[in-house]
Amino acid sequence: MKTFVNLFLGLFILQTALAAPTIETINYDTDTYEDVLDSLYDYDENPIVDQGKIEIGTVLPVVNRPILSPEQVPEETEEAEESTPKLIDGSSPQGPLTPGVQGPDTSGAISPTCILCACLITTVYCDDHNLDTIPPLPKETTHVYLRFNRISKISKHDFNHLTKLKKIDLTSNIISEIDEDAFRNLPQLSELILRDNNIRQLPELPNTMNFIDVSNNRLGSKGIKQEAFKDMTDLHILYLTNNHLNHIPILLPDNLQSLHLQDNNIQEMHEDTFCKMKDWTYARRTLEDIRLDGNPINLSRTPQAFMCLPRIPIGRLV
Repeated sequence: MKTFVNLFLGLFILQTALAAPTIETINYDTDTYEDVLDSLYDYDENPIVDQGKIEIGTVLPVVNRPILSPEQVPEETEEAEESTPKLIDGSSPQGPLTPGVQGPDTSGAISPTCILCACLITTVYCDDHNLDTIPPLPKETTHVYLRFNRISKISKHDFNHLTKLKKIDLTSNIISEIDEDAFRNLPQLSELILRDNNIRQLPELPNTMNFIDVSNNRLGSKGIKQEAFKDMTDLHILYLTNNHLNHIPILLPDNLQSLHLQDNNIQEMHEDTFCKMKDWTYARRTLEDIRLDGNPINLSRTPQAFMCLPRIPIGRLV
């Protein structure tokens, strides 16, 4: 049995040897061996690289768009116009300015006063322009400043068309005459400043007044009509300093907060000027600022006239 196994292994080894590939012998020529090595390691110091085959990072896809001539460019559509930002009222922010004060109106006209003076929104500044009359103002004017000019008169036509006018400041002019109807037809007028002028007669004012300053004028004993301020329910401040007044104007509105009458010629005060002697429960709580200093009046002679006030007026008590 052992002999049979050895015979089988011998035949198997012989078949394996006959099936193996024949290895050819390589003969190197010593004369050409160095040239072969040089050809294997030959390289170009400045190789030409095909840039189109190099890719660095992520490249966005190229969209091939046709190049259009000016005649082929499409016009703006209505959708493009609708994409334009609009204001709350639906108008474009590049739209026309408010007529008159802000600048050119829809007709392209500019107020001549806005060329001479400064117009900002609805306010006109015309200070120190050596004006001798009130210039024509844009219809939309709400505030006008005409200080430090040489205006001598206010006529009934200067402001009569300005239904939105709220404030007039004519400080430091030479105004000596004001038409009776100069301010009457101004439904929104609330502030009037006429200090440092030569006014002798205060005209009728609308009941919408909140602030009045006519200090440093020449009103005298007859410059203010009786009960001129009675119906001005919103009047909070009234300045009448240095006007040669010999009495305190009556009747004063209940909402008055500040009354300046210093440097006049007031010598006495009626008991009902501020309070109501027949109504001891009446209290004028808002009037906390009364200036009577610089007058010949002695406040200590009429203490009952101050019983309804939160504060005693400023003035001479001895």
